[in-house]
Amino acid sequence: RFQACVYFASVFQAMSCGIHYLASVFMAVTPNFVCGFPGNVSSVLFHNSSASSIEDIWTLWTSTENYIVVQLENGEIWELDQCSRSRREVSLDLAYEYKGNKSVFPCSDGFLYDDTKWKSTVVTQWDLVCDREWLAKLIQPTFMLGVLIGAVIFGDIADRLGRRRVIWFTSAGQFVFGIAVAFTFDYYSFVIVRFLLAMVSSGYLVVAFVYVTEFVGIKARTWASMHVHAFFAMGIMIVALVGFLVRTWWVYQIFLSIATLPFVLCCWMLPETPFWLLSEEKYEDAQKVIDTMARWNKVSTPCKVSELCSVQQDDLASGRTGDDDTSSAKKHNILDLFCNWQIARRTITVWLIWFTGSLGYYVFSLSSVSLGGNEYLNLFLIGAVELPCYIIACVAMDKLGRRNTLIPFLILSALICVLIMFIPQDFNILIILANMAGKFSIGVAFGLIYLYTAELYPTIVRSLAVGSGSMMCRVGSVVAPFCVYLRSVWIFMPLLLVGIMALLSGILTIMLPETLGKPLTNTLMEATEMGRNKKSCSEKTPPAHSGAALEKIEMFGQERVSTDK
Repeated sequence: RFQACVYFASVFQAMSCGIHYLASVFMAVTPNFVCGFPGNVSSVLFHNSSASSIEDIWTLWTSTENYIVVQLENGEIWELDQCSRSRREVSLDLAYEYKGNKSVFPCSDGFLYDDTKWKSTVVTQWDLVCDREWLAKLIQPTFMLGVLIGAVIFGDIADRLGRRRVIWFTSAGQFVFGIAVAFTFDYYSFVIVRFLLAMVSSGYLVVAFVYVTEFVGIKARTWASMHVHAFFAMGIMIVALVGFLVRTWWVYQIFLSIATLPFVLCCWMLPETPFWLLSEEKYEDAQKVIDTMARWNKVSTPCKVSELCSVQQDDLASGRTGDDDTSSAKKHNILDLFCNWQIARRTITVWLIWFTGSLGYYVFSLSSVSLGGNEYLNLFLIGAVELPCYIIACVAMDKLGRRNTLIPFLILSALICVLIMFIPQDFNILIILANMAGKFSIGVAFGLIYLYTAELYPTIVRSLAVGSGSMMCRVGSVVAPFCVYLRSVWIFMPLLLVGIMALLSGILTIMLPETLGKPLTNTLMEATEMGRNKKSCSEKTPPAHSGAALEKIEMFGQERVSTDK
């Protein structure tokens, strides 16, 4: 009961991370627009259609190559393009086609935007179009850069100051910075505050995963850790719902930020984890938490910290007598992940899978609003498809194995990317379903790689391997928005890139060893042998002193397995 309450309270706030990660899909949308004009308009002409105001023309707008002809009250006739305007020298009759002389002017009077769908976005607020369009395209990449930096900073702080303090700060920070974004006064302050919001959002996701992992028992740890991502997906669904209801960007941002306010008000009641308290030798505080857990769970014979400490000391003593090298283990660095050809090939493959998983995840998510049809429903479905995805991943990885689940879903996602290219653009429903299938398949692979990486590497470099993999994951999330922008070059370019990366990752995964049912390795030699001989690791009897270590790894090993999306 106690663990369930702590778990659901903590992962509830993970929805806020999903909210802020994808909020820009509606906040930074660029509507149809044309140059402004100097004066009051008397009539508007678009091809064969005429109107008294430009607002009546937007429903006929079909391409950025179009232009609008307006006649002002002073008789001047102007042609309005998106990034320029021209005045006709001879203004006798109002006609759409004109072969005479024209004087071209820049858009010094601002721009006119189509507000039928969105009353206001950050693009319309600060005119992030034409020569300032690149500023709009930097909004999501700079946010993802903040995600990268925040995960590194707050992950380290959580090890030093405790999980609970970081959870307090980052959850409060999400609320404060989320509200502050709505009241920024210019583009640069907007980007800076969003960058800080990204840091605390990423930091919360990192520490919350560690927090719930340290409270949840071994039996439920795989399912509990995997479904932290499910709450992230629910945050994406909330973005779609709020975007549908609220069409002004700063009001939209406020509603998204207050969605998880209840957690901010009660997060101070969450306890520190006993594991961290014991590691810091705060035994009295650890005993208080354990006693609280016992009362909630109605345990008549609660565990005593003194018993835990005595067992730990016995394990350490046996470890020292069993192997003197263990007590004087050297420090390891990133080069140890390339110590031999077998491990180096494994590292390159794992890094590629991390990168591909993150790239595909965000390409499918960010592209969902451009698939045609109802963009709000598209994003909602892209988030909803993740919920069964993680259930399938949990079942398949325990029944079929890690590698045997990863390979088919990576290759399937590549095939779906190719399939989408051959679907006619008029078949919106079929395109949306195919994209959902692609998000589902890449989501299975993305969720599985966390645990698989931890099992592929020995104890001495396991955290280093997972940490380096998560860095590649964040690199993929930074690259993904730029990949989506390549739609302007060719509409299928993002899918082509994701498909190539997924196919390459799936093929290289064939060379990885299966880890299901095999003991965790302790040395690089054991990890190398696991790749060379399928039977060597499964039949190898671990040293006598490593039994307790293996048990602790199963207790703590997934602490850093998942960092953030």
